[in-house]
Amino acid sequence: LQGKPEKKVILARTQAYHGVTIGAASLSGIPSMHPQADLPIPNIQHIDYPYWYELGGNEDQQEFGLRIARSLEERILEIGADYVAAFMAEPIQGAGGLIIPPESYWPEIQRICKKYDVLLHADEVICGFGRTGSWFGSQSLDIAPDSMSMAKGMTSGYQPLSAVCLGERMGDVLFNANEEWSHGFTYSGHPVACAVGLANIEVMERENLVEKVGGEIGDYFQKKLSELQDHPLVGETRGMGLLGAIELVKNKETHERFDDAGAICRDHCFANGLVMRPIGSTMVLSPPLIITKPEIDELFSLAHRCIDLTAHDLGV
Repeated sequence: LQGKPEKKVILARTQAYHGVTIGAASLSGIPSMHPQADLPIPNIQHIDYPYWYELGGNEDQQEFGLRIARSLEERILEIGADYVAAFMAEPIQGAGGLIIPPESYWPEIQRICKKYDVLLHADEVICGFGRTGSWFGSQSLDIAPDSMSMAKGMTSGYQPLSAVCLGERMGDVLFNANEEWSHGFTYSGHPVACAVGLANIEVMERENLVEKVGGEIGDYFQKKLSELQDHPLVGETRGMGLLGAIELVKNKETHERFDDAGAICRDHCFANGLVMRPIGSTMVLSPPLIITKPEIDELFSLAHRCIDLTAHDLGV
């Protein structure tokens, strides 16, 4: 539509999760998802993800953030800017281990996308609808994407519903085009799912849930999360709003991991009535937005107990 038909390559990040359809699984940078269907499909490539704790070594966090962001520019130049259409990423990488980029990362990513006329797409499926303390993770991290995909929090999971939101840069081109775009799904705009989404958003607005996550409740959750930092098995805690990650390590200085710490901790969580997801040796927390301070206290009491039990099993 803009006379640039050669711009077809989409870049995404390693260890990113964007879904399991052929296109979404190709965009996902998780190698185990690719062999069975000969993925990724053509014109999709991946760059490193901004996981300082895993990849940064002794490098300053902000220098690391700039270096990883500039790997996008390097790849664009390697492919040729005339061939790269878009860069797709989550504001905070969820299934990759709750990766919160250094503050230097997103401004540089946006500068690069603008410089080379590359569309920026934010996957807000995890971060969207209050999880980070703003309606969207892009707002929390000061990102101005050209488009966003969203789901999960739109209905709080009570009905399957997803959507793509276009900014003016993309929307104006599509709406003013003289061509038809023959594309759609059988269940697009399903009235029951949309009604549930509207009702869910109404409750969120009425109960000021996003403001609570961005304020007192989110702050309290992050305070309790940070208190785990001193545990002998914990190398790092990180989070935003009602997202939290706990790195289980063998050595706090070198960040060396145990092979099975995550699985052991997960089993103790199940046995003690706590939902805490292992991603390798990273334990991830994502409680309901309606959680209260007493419930946060209970959550972290259980988390501490489960980490203690894990440490005992590992001989720490």
